[in-house]
Amino acid sequence: MNKKKLAAVSAIAGLALTFGTVSIASAHDRMGGKGGGLSTVLSGLVSKGTLTQAQVDAINKALADARSTFDAKRDADRAAHIKVITDTLGITEATLTSRLQAGDSLATIAGAKKDALIAAMVAFETKEIDSAVAAGKLTAAQATTFKAGLKDRVTAQVENTRGMGPMMGKGMGRDFDGRGMGHRH
Repeated sequence: MNKKKLAAVSAIAGLALTFGTVSIASAHDRMGGKGGGLSTVLSGLVSKGTLTQAQVDAINKALADARSTFDAKRDADRAAHIKVITDTLGITEATLTSRLQAGDSLATIAGAKKDALIAAMVAFETKEIDSAVAAGKLTAAQATTFKAGLKDRVTAQVENTRGMGPMMGKGMGRDFDGRGMGHRH
């Protein structure tokens, strides 16, 4: 393979993985329309001779594999968050799910255990931040920033009454910057 083709394959795969395999791997078929989607771009590169079909197949396999890894991690993160909540409140996941679907906030579900729930969730997130630092995924400065408003973010999440999605609510599982409370690595 010549250097230009290798560079093109590397750039496309890098961009695809950088911008989120979930978005790209699933959205490229939904984007449709004229010239929309990753599959259209890759097909065009095959037509132009920039990439071979084997290279496109390898890119698609890498995206599918990355999505599977992401999905497994997301599911494990969700389960860990649910366990913290259910263990702290002494309820089952089924009870938690039905109450959240009914529109109850975690604060309402927790009742007198609200402060204990907030403390448990803050402790859990602090441990996750520390693990990310130890793994080299966050700097100490980033960790300090994320921890600074953690209790306020957790409290807001506990008091949220808009219902919880698959990642346990608004933004959970996305980022340490206040948009979520799940694993970010």
